[in-house]
Amino acid sequence: MDDSLYFDEQHLAVRDMVSAFAREHVAPVAATHDEDSTFPWENVKKMGELGLLGVPWPEEVGGAGFDTISFMIAIEELAKVCASHSITISAHTTLGTSPILSFGTRAQIEKYVPLLAGGQVLGGFGLTEEAAGSDAGGTRTTAVKKDGYYVLNGSKRFITHAGVGEVFVVTAVTDPSKGTKGISSFILNKDSVDLETCRALGIGHADGLTAMPGFTAGKKEDKLGWRASDTRELLFDNVEVPAENLLGTEGLGFINFMKTLDAGRIGIAALSLGIAQGALEESLKYASVRKQFGAAIASFQGVQFQLSDMATEIEAGRHLMYHAAWLSQNGKPFGKEAAMAKLFCSELAMRATIKAIQIHGGYGYTKDYPVERYMRDAKICEIGEGTSEIQRMVIARHLLKGLLA
Repeated sequence: MDDSLYFDEQHLAVRDMVSAFAREHVAPVAATHDEDSTFPWENVKKMGELGLLGVPWPEEVGGAGFDTISFMIAIEELAKVCASHSITISAHTTLGTSPILSFGTRAQIEKYVPLLAGGQVLGGFGLTEEAAGSDAGGTRTTAVKKDGYYVLNGSKRFITHAGVGEVFVVTAVTDPSKGTKGISSFILNKDSVDLETCRALGIGHADGLTAMPGFTAGKKEDKLGWRASDTRELLFDNVEVPAENLLGTEGLGFINFMKTLDAGRIGIAALSLGIAQGALEESLKYASVRKQFGAAIASFQGVQFQLSDMATEIEAGRHLMYHAAWLSQNGKPFGKEAAMAKLFCSELAMRATIKAIQIHGGYGYTKDYPVERYMRDAKICEIGEGTSEIQRMVIARHLLKGLLA
């Protein structure tokens, strides 16, 4: 892709900075964190110090003061080396912080965003439930208002940062008679499950936030991929949430979360592209040194065709993703374009990583090379933040709406 299409000098500087960080600090530990399923707190602290936990947010609220395209560059560059590190900044920023900036009061923004954007604490987004995955309107968690509080009961499933995070935006039903228009959103606080580590490193915990009794994290999921990313249940047992922690207007939680997911889909597209590009780079290196029949396998047409297909699809995906990011950054409608980018890039990541393993042959099926990890990390991109099937529904809805108009 011609860099001048979407990037200026600042974007290229961000790319160089994140790429250097990923190669120097993330690449050496990515396999170990994946193997042990441990959260990379040390690198999270470094990412916070670099401003990577608040890339697109204004400096006056503790952010780095860059833009949406810079944020997508950071996600992509980290994912080339480790998807778990990448989803950490993506989920924290888009899902954990942006709803507060977009729908919060001045008091809510001043209280929470500097902690999140500056990387002092991690945030998360509680939408998915046992019976509310693709059917997000099927929320069963309830919020009953009484005496200046909302009392929340229920649970959320597969929540990124559920254990390590301290600030969460979650949905709950405030009026069961109104369907999706009876769903509201709230800001909740709890302590990180890794308090000892957080205090030792000076990251991940804020003494100024008061944990809400009854709001806890469940057991950690043992996942196929994204193993260094923390994924758990969120549990609500008669949690008393102050009325001032209602996020936005009562009854608009579902609508606002759908807007949040539109932006999140561009992030997953960027992450998927990073995985695919990482797989391509590893395949090019391997094919240039691996010899069979007296020649490097890169000289074989069958291998060249696979490399060519990977590179071509990555180029197409990059245009889709950065176009959606540009639309978002410039205040233009981007829902359809975000869904297209997420759909194409996530499925591309699976195709590219499977090809990478094939090019590596038997070695690709071992942990001696990172391509098997890339393939495991790629699969969730077709599921999280809206499955491929949901993306096709969203795209079709936009197409048909345009036709009827």
